[in-house]
Amino acid sequence: LRAAQGFIDSIFALMNVPLRCPDYTSVSKRAKSVNVSFKTSTRGEIAHLVIDSTGLKVFGEGEWKVRKHGKERRRIWRKLHLAVDSNTHEVVCADLSLNNVTDSEAFPGLIRQTHRKIRAAAADGAYDTRLCHDELRRKKISALIPPRKGAGYWPGEYADRNRAVANQRLSGSNARWKWTTEYNRRSIAETAMYRMKQLLGDSLTLRDYDGQVAEAMAMVRALNRMTKA
Repeated sequence: LRAAQGFIDSIFALMNVPLRCPDYTSVSKRAKSVNVSFKTSTRGEIAHLVIDSTGLKVFGEGEWKVRKHGKERRRIWRKLHLAVDSNTHEVVCADLSLNNVTDSEAFPGLIRQTHRKIRAAAADGAYDTRLCHDELRRKKISALIPPRKGAGYWPGEYADRNRAVANQRLSGSNARWKWTTEYNRRSIAETAMYRMKQLLGDSLTLRDYDGQVAEAMAMVRALNRMTKA
């Protein structure tokens, strides 16, 4: 924010405009009350929605996976959940949660953000829960979620998952199932997250949670704008 303040002041000076940028502390305080939303198309069918999550730093240094290797320094993270249209590479749904919220717990709220018809949704094995499958069934979306190794059949109307389990048992892995269902298009969600971190950064500057949500949504909105450019 300090750099942004100096940048804007320099522009005013070059233009000979007698204005000053608001102090960065004022911007930081007011950011928590700013409601940033991103709008995507409400029309048209989505053939393939791909879903994943990544971590954004709030405090501390290092990468998302460093936390798993026992670093002693205290770190605070937020999890950004994204749902991406694999054809247009546009982020259709986005949500920010605390780092103790699992991917499957955030999934229903994420997928409910859009009312467009979706043929299929792909996500990794972390989403292989009844909570996620029930939400996809409710919205009549084909589930492309690989079952965990050694997974068993689920009784009831879980045809998509049970077919994946049957394929795993026949072939010994999920590799053939991933190829026949085009599950590997899910990597487009990982690409979107990589692009966002490379272009806009991998951390949040605000300490207030509401401000962090607005900051993350602004990043997603900017990414969509650059995708369309």
